Amino acid sequence: MTRTSSGEEPQCAGPSGSAAQGSATEERGTPPPASRDAHGPSRGGPLPPGEPPERPVGGQGSPGAGPLRADIVAGPPRAVWSRDFALFFVARALARLGDTMLPVALAAGLLQYGYGVGAVGLAMASSVASFAGLVIFGGVIADRFSTRKLMIGADLVRLVAQSIAAALFFTDHVVLWQICLIGSVNGVAGAVFQPGVASTVPRLSADVQGANGAIRIAESGAQLGGPALAGLLVAFASAGGVFVAHAATFALSALCLLLLRLPPAASGSRTHGAGFRADLAEGWREFRARTWLWSVIVIWCVYMIAVWGPTVPLVATEVVQQHGPRAYGLINSALGAGTVIGGLVALRMRPRRMLRAGSFALFAFACFPASVGAGLGVGAICAGAVTAGAGMSVWGVMWATSVQTQVAPDVLNRIHAYDVAGSLAMMPVGQALAGPAAAALGADRVLLIGGVMSLVVAAALLSVPAIRELVRVDGPVPRLGATAALAAPARKERRRAG
Repeated sequence: MTRTSSGEEPQCAGPSGSAAQGSATEERGTPPPASRDAHGPSRGGPLPPGEPPERPVGGQGSPGAGPLRADIVAGPPRAVWSRDFALFFVARALARLGDTMLPVALAAGLLQYGYGVGAVGLAMASSVASFAGLVIFGGVIADRFSTRKLMIGADLVRLVAQSIAAALFFTDHVVLWQICLIGSVNGVAGAVFQPGVASTVPRLSADVQGANGAIRIAESGAQLGGPALAGLLVAFASAGGVFVAHAATFALSALCLLLLRLPPAASGSRTHGAGFRADLAEGWREFRARTWLWSVIVIWCVYMIAVWGPTVPLVATEVVQQHGPRAYGLINSALGAGTVIGGLVALRMRPRRMLRAGSFALFAFACFPASVGAGLGVGAICAGAVTAGAGMSVWGVMWATSVQTQVAPDVLNRIHAYDVAGSLAMMPVGQALAGPAAAALGADRVLLIGGVMSLVVAAALLSVPAIRELVRVDGPVPRLGATAALAAPARKERRRAG
């Protein structure tokens, strides 16, 4: 599933003229007639004459009460694949492949040069910290400029950074602070890249849910093959060879994005003449205005602290100690296979209330930490991992699709950035607490508690009406502010009648 400092704000914001205006013209406007399919207009396209508008946001806590089109919740799925989506699909798969190879390269390379486990963790944390700290600013940048150009530029920066890392390992000049600096640069580049992903998917495929399902399958497949490929490269070449391969994934990803013909964004999107801070504040207001959105993020913070954060390190230590490293690799493969299965399921299911369906699927994740905490055999743990991976994958597709279809295009990148930052914020806390909790209670009990908390989190998602009742939207989404303004007279009329 990173980039700039606040010191670069003036350059990022740009003047309210040439640079910002030019990029806005490139990516905004009315999609060509060819972007429609037999089942209706694609996302971002205008509605046919006389067709009623979709409800922009459904469920409680959401303004707007327009009529809901029948084809939003019924009818055969629309086409996912096209030349341009295939290029983006390959780019995402390559990026994920490289990301799953990197931990192996860092661990093998730094340990070879006498650094300890703490140094490996510091090198990994340098990238995550810069990504999480700056991705919100990346969302503002992505909403102001050409997302495709930003993503290409981010890939090229990471290509250069990883090439330098490879050179350091090949020349036996490995210094920890240099590796951490390269990781920070990669994190900054990722913070610029990631927000644009959210707005690119609905512009490339008429079936946003199907597209997210396909990308989830590609990323899961890459997650299965990446560590194994990295291990082979370390064994037959060196850690430097893994960094070369990682750099190559960014080069190929940039090439795919360069060949990509990105359709215009939705009509009516505004050019950004306000300042950088104003756009940042507007993104926060739009985020807070959607109860279903911030409620999920708040609940997800609990999930990261109580479930995901402790599960990753404690499952690794428990399985390796009790069953050996081969068993741990097998269980990881089972988890990846489950995410592929979940992606395939998510390609076909068309729930009217997507977050409700995703929340029910999330109950399945409890099988993974609980099976390890209960001391079950490798076969049973693998079965739990497959079940958990499938449930998590279905939730991921439903969540990504909801964000991409419920939010207006001109603020989508910023809201996605807040989503990513909020989701990542508590993961290091959960990981840091895993050790002390295991020492106090025992790792098996902490994992059993994680299984119970996974059920609690899924139930909490279903308990919030704005999440549970959110109705899917497959068409163009107007600005929330405009929707609220249109809905205000109707609300006043209902109050008078009451």
